Amino acid sequence: MSKSSLSVCVYCASSKEVDGSFLGQARLLGQRLAEEGHTLIYGGGGVGLMGEVARGVHDRGGHVIGVIPESMRVMEVAYEEADELIWTDHMRPRKAEMERLSDVFLTLPGGIGTLEELSEILVLRYLGYHDKPVLLLNQDGFYAPLLSFFDHLLETRFARPKAMANLTVVETVDGVVEELRAIAGQVAG
Repeated sequence: MSKSSLSVCVYCASSKEVDGSFLGQARLLGQRLAEEGHTLIYGGGGVGLMGEVARGVHDRGGHVIGVIPESMRVMEVAYEEADELIWTDHMRPRKAEMERLSDVFLTLPGGIGTLEELSEILVLRYLGYHDKPVLLLNQDGFYAPLLSFFDHLLETRFARPKAMANLTVVETVDGVVEELRAIAGQVAG
């Protein structure tokens, strides 16, 4: 196993209303990231999957960097326990800073904001603005409808195979860890 550490950008839901299994897996993922020596780069929230992945990293003594817009300060949704909180003036600079700080992008289950982040990072990869790996955790088939839609885009030629080839789909937290080990090995090699 490679001990090369990565800065892993995690996109995920901030909703507290989701099924508890998603919250539990987010926390487990955070724990596993820390055990592998990786740094969490994420949206800075303290609620929902966002909060759970950050708490999971801290459960195992890992490092958490949150990037969050100033407008959310008044909402008191930030994870104040983060090792670093970077405040931005808008959502766009937030995403740019998260991209700049990260070696790899991982999308967990989430809503419209999470889909927007995944779509943007895939487009930027396709257009050559970055060459960083993009992973999608399809926990319990959560993203099956989206993946079917991606297939539809290919079948109807609204997307090229190269665009979708940049996305690695994994089904479990263990699968994520294995992919990150392979990526860390490439970085170290």
